[in-house]
Amino acid sequence: MSNPHIQSRDCVETAAKYAAEYVSTVDDREIAPTKDALSGLSKFDEPLPDGPSAPDAVLQMLNEYGAPATTATTTGRFFGLVMGGTLPAALGARIITSAWDQAVFNDAISAVGVKLEQVAQRWLLEVLGLPDTCSLSFVTGATMGNFTCLAAARHAIFERQGWDVNEQGMAGAPHIRIVASEQIHVTVLKALTLLGFGKASIEWVKCDDQGRMDLASLPSLDPHTIVLTQAGNVNSGASDPIGAVANRANGAWVHVDGAFGLWAAAAPTLKLQLEGYEQADSWVTDGHKWLNTPYDCGIAICRHPQALHAAMATQAPYLKTGGTAAPKDMAPEFSRSARGTEVWAALRSLGKAGLAEMFETCCGHARTLANGLRELGFDILNDVVLNQVVASLPNQEDVLEALAANVRESGEAWFGPTNWRGRKAVRFSVSNWTTSKEDIVRTLNAIKRVMEECRSS
Repeated sequence: MSNPHIQSRDCVETAAKYAAEYVSTVDDREIAPTKDALSGLSKFDEPLPDGPSAPDAVLQMLNEYGAPATTATTTGRFFGLVMGGTLPAALGARIITSAWDQAVFNDAISAVGVKLEQVAQRWLLEVLGLPDTCSLSFVTGATMGNFTCLAAARHAIFERQGWDVNEQGMAGAPHIRIVASEQIHVTVLKALTLLGFGKASIEWVKCDDQGRMDLASLPSLDPHTIVLTQAGNVNSGASDPIGAVANRANGAWVHVDGAFGLWAAAAPTLKLQLEGYEQADSWVTDGHKWLNTPYDCGIAICRHPQALHAAMATQAPYLKTGGTAAPKDMAPEFSRSARGTEVWAALRSLGKAGLAEMFETCCGHARTLANGLRELGFDILNDVVLNQVVASLPNQEDVLEALAANVRESGEAWFGPTNWRGRKAVRFSVSNWTTSKEDIVRTLNAIKRVMEECRSS
């Protein structure tokens, strides 16, 4: 009988060949899959085979019919979602950890997985300028990051009122106030509902024309309150006045959804936008956004590790000050991949200077893109303070959705429609480490061609 590990080695080599071909040609691919590529997906609509298939034939099918139907999110002209393009070291780490197949449950099961999470935690807290006593949990993304931090907040506030939510549940529990920016992201609202908080009970805080929380509209706060702020509005890129909110907290738990905007803390020229952010109680960001790790990688940071441990632990909910806990007891999941290794690889490959340069370069490209759009007749609806650009055409807003679709279908660039402050618009998120000046020029030229074609038709 053949050695099964030899068969696995052969599959890894074949997969590596296909993957290398994909990443080396991604800039030459249509960014959105063509109609022919999409029709090829019908090849997967087959009955489950009666017997085994050769592994290399399975991989060949993925490469032949799957790869052409991908959206080329790793190219420098994908601006649709706030998505990074996967740094080489992070991609390599994903491949290696897939072969390791570690369950980062505790250090007895995966000593290397836990160690690399611990190192990545120390480095992340340093570059983000947060206290080294904070806990840091690796989760799937900002949705679960918000869930994790808000579970800790819920536990802490109930505990102040003598209520053990783990034992007594939510029925009959004391009231917790939820105060939120009216621009808070939908993933935060999803986390709230998963934790048993109704959206109808939220006290909404008005925002200014950039989506920043208006301090004049902030109600009085108390220790029975969770305040939801954000670093990096998903449209404008603007951040709430987090420090000013924290100064008025009066014991309330201040949470920061910084899915991409929290990374501004790692760049000296951008950090001032987040003034006072370090005074909050919890923060969330994504590795797979601006850090450019592979999907899925979220990061939940909590100033109060004991509260998080009490909310998440599957053993006696007790954590000594300065103590450590198994990863499974600081996050929702038992089944955890070694995603912290990809974060470690990204940070190790870039260092502090490389991180700052990547973020600052993206912001520079966003400003260049905004200037080019103005020359094409667009209104820029946001102050381009970060990596986001929101643009609209005066008196032609109804054509924007078709404009974005036609540019996508051209294969040149990918961006999508949005609504901002009552206007139809298009949004560009410049988050990819590979985006270049040439990518910006190609994108602007593609937009210009589509606009000219529309005028002549």
